[in-house]
Amino acid sequence: MYRSILFVCLGNICRSPTAEGVVRHLADQAAIPISLDSAGTGDWHVGEPPYGPMQRAARLRGYDLSHLRARQFTEQDFYDFDLIIGMDGSNIENIERLRPAGVHTPVRSMLSFHQDTDLEDVPDPYYTREYNLVIDLVEAAGHALIAATASRSEPFPQPSRQASSGQSR
Repeated sequence: MYRSILFVCLGNICRSPTAEGVVRHLADQAAIPISLDSAGTGDWHVGEPPYGPMQRAARLRGYDLSHLRARQFTEQDFYDFDLIIGMDGSNIENIERLRPAGVHTPVRSMLSFHQDTDLEDVPDPYYTREYNLVIDLVEAAGHALIAATASRSEPFPQPSRQASSGQSR
């Protein structure tokens, strides 16, 4: 069973901290002990809290993101986490560029856990302003992720979606 998951987006101020906050809430409700974190592939917002409008939308849905601070994804994350989840294909490509040789930490798309959407990427609300859509997508995928984590004693199988290129351990 995975005990540590990292969520990754571009700047770590909208999508990935929302995923961290939502999945932490869901894991707490299900009494599943799991270590969660988030990061961005870019360094523009390191040390900053999540984007104000994203925090407000999350707060209205019962998620407090105010304590989170942006950090940049690093090669070390492949060693520190059992599963890395990218918010879109571009993030996943950037994550894979940093993969150390011989390290097989799985990298999956967030929406590979969401079975009721045709979307492949979680849209970036920093540009789209679709904060509630992001929360909706992350909640649905988060429920499936928590259910999969709770029921598995072995790594997740590889998804059928093209966005993932990691391998199971």
